[in-house]
Amino acid sequence: MRRLAAWWLALFAVYVATLGIPAFAASDHGGDEPHYLLTAASIAGDGDVDLANQYAARTYRAFYPYPLDPHGRLTGGRRHEPHGVGFPLLIAPAYALGGATLVEIQMAALAALAFVLAMALARRLVPEPWATAGPLVVALSPPALAYSTAVYPELTAGAFLAGAALLALHVRERPRMVTALGAGLLLGVLPWLGTKYALPGAVVAFAVLRWLWRRGRRTAGILAAEAMLMSGVVYVTVNDRLFGGITPYAADLPGQSATDASFPGGYLDRAHRLVGLWLDREYGMLRWAPFLALAGFAVWLLWRSRRDRVARALAGQRDVEAAAMLLAGVLGAQVVVAAFLSPTMFGFWFPGRHLVAALPAAGALAAWGLRRTPRAGAVLGALTLVASGWLYLELRLGDGGWVAPSSTAPWGPVEWLLPLFGVGSAWADVVMALAVTGVAALLVLEWRQWRQTAAMSREAYSA
Repeated sequence: MRRLAAWWLALFAVYVATLGIPAFAASDHGGDEPHYLLTAASIAGDGDVDLANQYAARTYRAFYPYPLDPHGRLTGGRRHEPHGVGFPLLIAPAYALGGATLVEIQMAALAALAFVLAMALARRLVPEPWATAGPLVVALSPPALAYSTAVYPELTAGAFLAGAALLALHVRERPRMVTALGAGLLLGVLPWLGTKYALPGAVVAFAVLRWLWRRGRRTAGILAAEAMLMSGVVYVTVNDRLFGGITPYAADLPGQSATDASFPGGYLDRAHRLVGLWLDREYGMLRWAPFLALAGFAVWLLWRSRRDRVARALAGQRDVEAAAMLLAGVLGAQVVVAAFLSPTMFGFWFPGRHLVAALPAAGALAAWGLRRTPRAGAVLGALTLVASGWLYLELRLGDGGWVAPSSTAPWGPVEWLLPLFGVGSAWADVVMALAVTGVAALLVLEWRQWRQTAAMSREAYSA
């Protein structure tokens, strides 16, 4: 515990060191950040989320030096912006005490907590020093630094997801009532931070209820389910009253929706994002944090372990597989949200925003990949840390900001080799085809290996 506390303090200090780097131009906040802060100011000052008087008084001038346009439409004659009330409620006390700066410090504390919890999760997969090294590199990656003090719910949701996953694994080992209730309460908060976190939260919720049910602790399972259900009922009720629908997106302007896509064609057209999310020159996560490739490698290790039934030979492997499957489920669910449910990959924010909530889970998985390939992991980790140092110095000493940075870190002159998706690039089409072909070939090889293993098992059994 002391070791984790020391790492929390160290990460908190690193994140606080990013304070003062602007989002863009002369503003420390961009995108939706001023809107979250303005709602928090309304809660702290008026006790409501009607921003009509805040816009009239230009309250946003305290933290945003430019004109701020309202979001969404009026609901019931009130200016309730479609960003929800959960996250503004969380930051309102800090805003009341110290304004936007104290909110940023609060974000740094929660971001550090998210990655410390990732270290605790990684210990379910690998021993030290890998369990600390994997999440630590991800915690120091450019996306983590960019969102560590940004007034967005991304890493706050990451902390809640990591905490719920850790409690879920405790439930699997010792299904106690208090642990189950704690997991249920954490998961019940996630939709309040953002509707997009409901899907990865559902993955953890399913694991909690399944493990409780299988161990005969049905009362604890019912209690955890009731905590989540009660939070959901209150969430829908509040949203219906404030925004006119079951989610805050009901207050969007006419013609806009939560996903801005039609079914099914609009979603199928977004399939290229499954590759672009990782490799795109502007918003790809591997472009900024190559070390995250080890999380994908860990998913493959999980598949191989289950296919080869390693748990039959190694006593502790079953626990490793359970933890890895839970983390892979969280990461996979967030990828689905980012690829198919998010209106756009581009925005007035640092790249990769829609995957940031899964960074703690990815960091824990990367620890497993790092242990199995330490040399490749060292190279990928070095590239990631170089990108962070390079970007930090450019932003601290230059005139750029976190929003859509023009930095070429860490690739320098070879950055052009990375494709640009969604702009009709032939090179992006080639990369997409190569990625699909590679995945298909891997699946075929794994399927053949599985058939051979199954045949050998049948022969051994019949003999």
